[in-house]
Amino acid sequence: MHYVYYLQSVAFPDQYYTGLMNDVQTRLAAHNAGESKHTAKFKPWMLLSFRYFVSEETALAFEKYLKTGSGRALAKKRFR
Repeated sequence: MHYVYYLQSVAFPDQYYTGLMNDVQTRLAAHNAGESKHTAKFKPWMLLSFRYFVSEETALAFEKYLKTGSGRALAKKRFR
């Protein structure tokens, strides 16, 4: 099971984060505990959306897409 997740900072609402993980709730807890140096300064985080993929390759491709300009526009339109 592969999930692409989309987070928003509660303290800094203009900050978003996209990631890939097998267990979204555990990963969200890790972000909120400050275990990721990329997200620690913007904690706490809330989960806005996640998508399940059977294929890891497809999940990786979707995560990579969400980090592009058109992917960010899609996320802004659909996930917020």
